[in-house]
Amino acid sequence: MNPGVAAAPGRDEILVGYDGSTDATVALDWALDEAGRSGRPVRLAYVFEWLTVAGWIGPGVAPGIWPDETARREVEKLVRKAAADAAAERPGLTVHGEVFDGPPALVLQERSTEAGMLVLGSRGHGGFGGLLAGSTAVSVTAHAHCPVVVVRDGQAATSGPVVVGVDGSDSSLRALGFAIERAAQRDVPLRLLRVWEPPGERRVPSGFDPEEATATERAAAEGDLAPWRGAFPDVPVDVQVTPGNPAALLVEASREAQLVVVGTRGRGGLRGMLLGSVSQQLLHHAHCPVAVVRER
Repeated sequence: MNPGVAAAPGRDEILVGYDGSTDATVALDWALDEAGRSGRPVRLAYVFEWLTVAGWIGPGVAPGIWPDETARREVEKLVRKAAADAAAERPGLTVHGEVFDGPPALVLQERSTEAGMLVLGSRGHGGFGGLLAGSTAVSVTAHAHCPVVVVRDGQAATSGPVVVGVDGSDSSLRALGFAIERAAQRDVPLRLLRVWEPPGERRVPSGFDPEEATATERAAAEGDLAPWRGAFPDVPVDVQVTPGNPAALLVEASREAQLVVVGTRGRGGLRGMLLGSVSQQLLHHAHCPVAVVRER
């Protein structure tokens, strides 16, 4: 199949939010690396949002009033070239490009139902302006129907372990499965981080033993991991159980990681991971790409 020509999407393909910006290009490179390991096809998706006010700006088009069909043709040419270049640089990969109309967040959420993974840059222009600066990022990441990977320029490290935050919830267990698969593909260790929040000084229960609490949490983490150890016996796993702030510890762990993985919801230390301040801190401050895994 020729690169750059839209084809019917499949549930295994990697969908990339693409608008020609630097961060979108970094996201595309990450997606192509993932596709090279997994054999999945890649689809570039430019979301073309027609505005009814002056000031539209898009790649290859000068600022002005409501764009005409010339602007759309320029966008289509941009996407076709990017897809063709990607296919030429990565022989053996299937790469398509497609332009969609509508609000970026809603379109990406809808298209994610037909993808195996959605990869986004943190910022862009045109259809993805300020993607991680406000509600668009939260909406896409929290409501997509497949795992979402967010990559910022300068983040795409190729060394270090895969880090996953696990708390025993169904959401975090899905994240664990995703993370150990990525570690196996990359032939790197998996670092499982289970964070528990110690009681405050004013509400410490009688007889509370921090060492006993840590041992209980470690046993639970090992129980969650046991089925995956059997499925991926060659992946070294480092289980770390610690009290503290989950966002701060995950951000710190991301300094030496090539990918950090979380679920959309959890309990205990990871509760509300993608619904409040914890998710905002991880998406904005992680030092490596962030993968968010949710149930379809």
